[in-house]
Amino acid sequence: MSVKNNNISIKVISHFVKSRSSPENSIFLFSYDVKIKNNGDSEVQLLSRYWHIQDGDGNVEEVRGPGVIGLQPLIKPRMTFEYSSFCPLKTPLGIMSGSYQMKLKSEETFDAPIPAFSLHATEHID
Repeated sequence: MSVKNNNISIKVISHFVKSRSSPENSIFLFSYDVKIKNNGDSEVQLLSRYWHIQDGDGNVEEVRGPGVIGLQPLIKPRMTFEYSSFCPLKTPLGIMSGSYQMKLKSEETFDAPIPAFSLHATEHID
């Protein structure tokens, strides 16, 4: 799934990590790969993240924090920043969405929405 806002496009692809999951203990691990592209003419900096994570039972967890994977990357015009991370769930299905707070060179900030994407462990659904 991808979305474009304020000249920032965000694409996320998720994967079920079967080798690190334990369905009998209700542990389902998912990885997700994020591509953030600056389509504008000015550099932007990713300041913080917000995630809304919902599992298959409807339980919601919200995660907020500075940057991503310990970084607050500066993304130059026409360049892409990519990273991968993980999300554990207690169910084989879930959904994530959120936003990144971005800062322009002018010091103006804006929220770049992260499109909703599914977390799906198809091997464990009857």
